[in-house]
Amino acid sequence: MSKKIINAKAAPAAIGPYSHAIDTGLGFIITSGQIPIDPATGEIVPGGIEAQTEQVFANLKAVLEEAGSSFEKVVKVTVFLQDLKDFVSVNGIYAKYLGTDSPARSAVQVAGLPKGSLVEIELIALK
Repeated sequence: MSKKIINAKAAPAAIGPYSHAIDTGLGFIITSGQIPIDPATGEIVPGGIEAQTEQVFANLKAVLEEAGSSFEKVVKVTVFLQDLKDFVSVNGIYAKYLGTDSPARSAVQVAGLPKGSLVEIELIALK
């Protein structure tokens, strides 16, 4: 088995030396963390935590689709928050995308995120 690099055309370009995701060749897709960059502008979306979380999920959807997967196949999520006070807001949006058959999840507060983002999310999904 060999890994396959995934870079989604509909997601914002990586801001560093990494791929959007890796298809492990073993039935798993592992995404890099996505922050709320608008692919059209290359900038963080305005509007606070709700708008940023929606954009993160839009970016993740593009990556999963490019990899041949979907939110229904997600098995593990890690959520990085600038401020855990945003947990309730993020949780509501998270449930809209992943709540029906909820995957395992971790949520942590971090000292900072790239480009001043308020949220970053990474996923592991089945192919």
